[in-house]
Amino acid sequence: MRRTVLNWLCCIVLVLFAVAPAMARHTNFKVSVYVRAFEVDKMKDTEWLESTWKTISSQLDVDKIYLETHRDMLLVDDETLEKAKKFFEDRGIEVAGGITYTISEPNDFETFSYSDPENRAWVKKVAEHTARHFDEFLLDDFFFTSSKKDVEIKAKGNRSWTQYRLDLMNEAGRNLVVGPAKAVNPKVKVIIKYPNWYDHFQGLGFNLKDGPQIFDGVWTGTETCDPSGAQHLQNYLSYNIMRYFENISGGRNGGGWVDSGGISMSMDRYAEQLFLTAIAKGRDVMLFAYNQLLDVRLNPRYRAPWQDQGTSWNYDEMTAPFLSGNDTVTPTTMARIADVVLRKTDELVGKLGNPVGIQSYKVYHAPGEEFLQNYLGMIGLPMDMYPDFPQGRKTVLLTAQAATDPDLTKKIEAQLQGGGDVVITTGLLKAVPEKIADICELQCDDLKALVNDFGRHGKSTKDILIPQVRYWTNDSWEVISAGNPLSGGVSGWPILHRATYSQGTLYVLTIPDNFGNLYDYPAGVLNEIRRVMSKDLDFYLEGPAKVSLFLYDNKTLIVENFNDQAVDIRLVGQPGISKLTDLETGETIEAVGAAQAFSLRRTPSVRVPVTVKPHSYRAFRYE
Repeated sequence: MRRTVLNWLCCIVLVLFAVAPAMARHTNFKVSVYVRAFEVDKMKDTEWLESTWKTISSQLDVDKIYLETHRDMLLVDDETLEKAKKFFEDRGIEVAGGITYTISEPNDFETFSYSDPENRAWVKKVAEHTARHFDEFLLDDFFFTSSKKDVEIKAKGNRSWTQYRLDLMNEAGRNLVVGPAKAVNPKVKVIIKYPNWYDHFQGLGFNLKDGPQIFDGVWTGTETCDPSGAQHLQNYLSYNIMRYFENISGGRNGGGWVDSGGISMSMDRYAEQLFLTAIAKGRDVMLFAYNQLLDVRLNPRYRAPWQDQGTSWNYDEMTAPFLSGNDTVTPTTMARIADVVLRKTDELVGKLGNPVGIQSYKVYHAPGEEFLQNYLGMIGLPMDMYPDFPQGRKTVLLTAQAATDPDLTKKIEAQLQGGGDVVITTGLLKAVPEKIADICELQCDDLKALVNDFGRHGKSTKDILIPQVRYWTNDSWEVISAGNPLSGGVSGWPILHRATYSQGTLYVLTIPDNFGNLYDYPAGVLNEIRRVMSKDLDFYLEGPAKVSLFLYDNKTLIVENFNDQAVDIRLVGQPGISKLTDLETGETIEAVGAAQAFSLRRTPSVRVPVTVKPHSYRAFRYE
């Protein structure tokens, strides 16, 4: 009798285990792994599947896996997909699908021609095939078109390539992917993953205005890799793009996507991308890809000299053998780096509220000053980009990407008449001087100045080429000036300029011809820019460039240093803030009142000195 009861209990336990949902291995976000079709196809080999998964799973806890069905005209067969799907589900891993719509990645990411009947039929077939196997799948980076075949030239007609492709990819999304997939599987969720080059999307047909409504959700490419590479994407983009896609999708941004690019610069460059994706409050952090987690081996060249200083990430600790249950595991690949970074970050993210920042208005599909907000984030300005003109803010940032709004002047006037400030860039002033002239008559054309002396705000070690801003004397005023030199009877040009209007102030921020020269502005210049632009925030920072500030609505903040040296900064806060408490160590730092230089435009504040080690962060709660 006892044996019968035990047998029944064992059966019940086995049944419950079989139907139990996937086990969450992280608390505040999921950690996912994307598997390309090439590797999914290899999973028909049981030995290869088991051995490769052992290598990854012994070093990295995975919550979810995405099995790709198609890439470069390889369509994985039904039997292999079902085998791989069952393998991971049996191990408590949540499983979804993926599609990469490429003909040949090696051939300049050759995309499909969505006006070609044969290509269209294949795209539809792939969507239907994938929907039969998965209740959720996402499209990797390449659901765009660069094709200019004769069929495309004919279909384009008199439209611009941008408008033609925007229209075409909307239609393809609805009629070739989402519609056919849901006809096969009404439960399926189809998600689009947008890559990291968001300011150029419109030229290839990625439609950020309509796409988030066509698809069931969006994902975000947060790979910033090596900023000196072909895309020149700044580190801060890994955070900023997450917030932007969250804002345009109505809170349906599923997560961020990081690959191994940049790891050759040092282990820190990879860790920073993961960290920034997570602290942007991503719901999921996707690791691309299964093959990289296998093949990118740990290498001493990833160990940077500054890691001897007790920095946030330590290569020696990450690569040391560790206990997993009763087993000792010796790390072999980048999977171990990802695991250590994401475990530590998971604990921190649970203490953070919702991100807040300086709201910047970016009109859908608008060109001009591409990716500028990421450079501004790297000089300590917390960015928060929106597709609509911000309301109820003390300060609004407008770049050249606001120029196409036909009602821009009215919106600026309303902000200023309501007592708020507007900061415009020289790029916007040059693009639409007639719209700005209703507020203040300023000029910014093709005349340049080469500067290195910023007067009382300091000097730069490089000559910086800037556009000249010209104005009527006594109608508006320079806040920061620069020359070469700015002394001895030599004239200068505005770096930050102000004009009063009604109850508010219009500021013009001079952007160097080379955005990277923003990092060469002296700390004194950056401090004044931060002060002027941070009126909606509890803190701004004082210090050098390549230090970023992240603020949250529950009185927490993070400071991250991207420099190769330690930096001493000061956090300047609102009166009444008494101290900061380190969220990881419990250390407290007392705030001190600061005597202000005479100015009718300055308000009392407190300052908190903080030292941040190279390629490291500090996280605080303040009260």
